[in-house]
Amino acid sequence: MKRYAAKYLYTLETEQPVVNGFVELDDDGTVLRSGVCDPASEDVFLDGALCPGFVNAHCHSELSYMKGLFRKGTGMAGFIDQINELRDTQSPAQKEAALREAFDCLWEQGVVAMADISNCADSFELKSRHPMYTRSFLEVFGTEPGDCEAVMEGVRKLQQKALSYGLDAAPTPHACYTMSPELVSAASAEGLRSGFLSYHSEESDEEEQMIRSGSGPMWENRKAAGMSVPPVTGRSSLEYFLDRLKAAVPVPVQGNVLLVHECCLDKDGVKAAKEVLAHPYIAICPLSNIFIHNTLPPIPLMRESGIPICVGTDSLSSNDSLCIVNELHCIQNAFPEVSLGELLVWACRNGASFLGKEAVFGSLEPGKRPGLVYISAIGGDGKLTAESKSRRL
Repeated sequence: MKRYAAKYLYTLETEQPVVNGFVELDDDGTVLRSGVCDPASEDVFLDGALCPGFVNAHCHSELSYMKGLFRKGTGMAGFIDQINELRDTQSPAQKEAALREAFDCLWEQGVVAMADISNCADSFELKSRHPMYTRSFLEVFGTEPGDCEAVMEGVRKLQQKALSYGLDAAPTPHACYTMSPELVSAASAEGLRSGFLSYHSEESDEEEQMIRSGSGPMWENRKAAGMSVPPVTGRSSLEYFLDRLKAAVPVPVQGNVLLVHECCLDKDGVKAAKEVLAHPYIAICPLSNIFIHNTLPPIPLMRESGIPICVGTDSLSSNDSLCIVNELHCIQNAFPEVSLGELLVWACRNGASFLGKEAVFGSLEPGKRPGLVYISAIGGDGKLTAESKSRRL
């Protein structure tokens, strides 16, 4: 048996911490019990916070080899241009080394589970033997309506390869601006067979301009490249996605559907999402949003909506690190009304719920094996500081 004690213990059965709390774990990491302790009687008492392992709700681990290559502040159109320019510019050995380093760093910092985007099979072997749980979302692209069936056949083959490694994996649509309407519906229907979707939604004003009015840098880029563009609807890109779902499956749409980014979410979008989706979730990746277009999602509206919020890091092409604590510190600085306990619910419990792994991860309840994380340098007010770091215990 192992026993850990700290100034703050976040079991996440509620958002409130146990002050001067302890947790006991079996040798295999199963939580036995927790409670209040006398700091003076503990062999080791940590001056920080203990919490369950993190769930990274949105990552592109395959892009880890792109760390440090991208210019910041280019907007989505500029970022996509850089992706197209820099993708596959390193050797398979370099990609593998960067991927392995990213996974080990995530694990050491306390991530126990991840919703990871895959466009190819590069990560499958590593995922199959790594202790971190991953669900792989096999992202689908294709702007030309006539290519829909060929694209779907390709992603089905990729899914079979992932399944051969024993992974949880299924197709998922990428975003409205990289897919024909037919492909959005087809990929969504296929992915929902697994019970899960992850979809880039309302990441930027440029995406909204494209769908609402057929204008802006992303629209112009697609037209200049001779690519088909999505229909102009006069409504938000989120509502467009929901319309494509309604064309593919019965409403309310069953399964866990993760709306990633939602930087342009408004009340109409919230209302539509809750009407169409039986189990909606939102994943926020604030440091990536700042990296690309210097904006943040509307956290107050998201909290008010009641839709569970999860936390992701996006990729090392659009972030300087894959550190969950850095994401939480960013949110806390911008929205100081959000307590550390609530932030940890987003980063642990809600992510586990989205992945359907709440029976194992997400909270320090007896019988679970959620991992245990120590967060250092907690301020006197109980909040994260710029020096706060996490490590697995």
